[in-house]
Amino acid sequence: MGENVGSPSTASGASGAPGADTPSIPKPVIVRARRLQFSLVWLVPLVALLVGVVLVVRTLMQTGPLITISFPNAEGLEPGRTEVRFKEVVVGRVTKVGFSPDRGRVLATVRLDKSAASLAVSDTQFWVVRPRISTAGVSGLSTLFSGAYIDTDAGESTQELTHFTGLEVPPFALRGEPGRRFVLDATDLGSLEVGSPVYYRRTRVGRVVGYALDPKRDVLEVQVLIEAPNDTLVTPQTRFWNAGGIDVNVNASGLSVNTESIASLVVGGIAFANPPGTAKTGAAVAGQRFVLFNDRRAALALPDGAPQRVRMLFAAGYRGLAAGATVEMLGVEIGTVRSVAMKYDARTTRFPLEVLADIYPARLGDARRDFLASLGGATATDAVLLQRLVERGLRARVLSGNLLTGQPYVALDLQPQAPKATLDTRQAALLIPSHTGGGDLQQQASDIMERIGRIRFEQIGAHLEATLKNTQVASANLPEVLVKASAATAALQQALGSADTAIQQISPQAQQALADVQKSLKALQGTLDGLDRNVLQADAPLQRDASKALAEMQRAARALRVLGDYLQQNPETLLKGKPADADVGPAVEGRR
Repeated sequence: MGENVGSPSTASGASGAPGADTPSIPKPVIVRARRLQFSLVWLVPLVALLVGVVLVVRTLMQTGPLITISFPNAEGLEPGRTEVRFKEVVVGRVTKVGFSPDRGRVLATVRLDKSAASLAVSDTQFWVVRPRISTAGVSGLSTLFSGAYIDTDAGESTQELTHFTGLEVPPFALRGEPGRRFVLDATDLGSLEVGSPVYYRRTRVGRVVGYALDPKRDVLEVQVLIEAPNDTLVTPQTRFWNAGGIDVNVNASGLSVNTESIASLVVGGIAFANPPGTAKTGAAVAGQRFVLFNDRRAALALPDGAPQRVRMLFAAGYRGLAAGATVEMLGVEIGTVRSVAMKYDARTTRFPLEVLADIYPARLGDARRDFLASLGGATATDAVLLQRLVERGLRARVLSGNLLTGQPYVALDLQPQAPKATLDTRQAALLIPSHTGGGDLQQQASDIMERIGRIRFEQIGAHLEATLKNTQVASANLPEVLVKASAATAALQQALGSADTAIQQISPQAQQALADVQKSLKALQGTLDGLDRNVLQADAPLQRDASKALAEMQRAARALRVLGDYLQQNPETLLKGKPADADVGPAVEGRR
């Protein structure tokens, strides 16, 4: 069969003879191609695509809102590097830095994390942390190595916001910081700054977190933060005062210097305390207002109560007495001088000094309360109190507190010997009578100096020398006088002897009297004879004593003249005494 199939003749014969046997033709086999054929080569890109999708979804789920923060400048801001932190945790990063439409500020685009999406609210604050040196201290030193970053103070609002204005300086109080804030009303800021410390018993317990001027009330509102747990020390009765710098006070009591700490000299400070004797109460509520006094003395003073205006007239002027001088009653400071003016009295043609002052009788404490209680009824007023005191001798005087400062003050003291006076309570300014008696040390010292200056020491010395010369002349003529006195005594005895006959004719009483006179004359004659002998001798005791007396008088005159000259040159010696002699030994040896 193999040969027939393959021969040509067979093929032609078969084709020419119908019905002949023909070979079978194989039928084609149809194989259907597979529509989808998976290859392991595609496994790698599919896995990569799946991972990318997962990462994209995860990134989208973790990505927070996109916000824009404007700053004055772009110092320290770098796209892709500058971090945004909240409580030192990275919550975002700066993605872009550009300008505002007017090119006035720098716009930093920040992408926050999904976990920090709640920071994008209206009251959130942002600022750039850089190294800063201010009166409050040094901050941001860590950025010298890590670079600047944006810090955040989370807000509490529910209103979402995407555009913020960054702060130029960090806030000094963060939300949620433990402690309480209080507002202090001040008339002057003094040396206070944001960040100035607040002290309690010279221990730092808080700081100043801000201040603003209230134009409606014309006061400065100073906000302070007292850190916990010391915020419970502030009670409704607490007094605050400005403790910045050095408090130098010169008044009638002398010179006083006070400061809270060395730091307060530079950055200022505020101190507070509770007045002595006040009962302990609960802590003050946050936001309560207090008055900021200028100094500790004014802050812790007793309650003043309503002021009473008084007027005082003094016949003489007093140098240094001016507005601000204190007014004391029986040693207690109760007021302040408001004005000092010169008036003219046409009746006496003099120029008295008028002093207006505000006094606070409430500062007398229990004494005032007990006195008003004794009056009783509607007449128990401070004006009536002053009227009763004036009737009992209350008088006003201007005194000097001490010799060091010479600062005068007005003293209201009881003078029982003062002339009777009364007080007209109908006047707006009650006129308190004045008293010009002593008590002013400076005035007394001036009077003593003036009196010493009026002493004519030169004339006294000249007169004393003349007297001593006359005494010397009289001493030289004393022997001649004694001789003449002896002769006169002898003549008198002779006259008495010649009258002996006449004496015998008078009464015995007269004779006895004449005998006594004659005896006295004889005794006088003996005394004169003794004096004559003593005087005529060169070394007689009387002559020596007289010479010594004259010499002592001359030395006393010279010493008195030297004393007068020294007091004229050093009048303060009467009060302070003569100063100790300086050690001049080395200087004397050097001159030698």
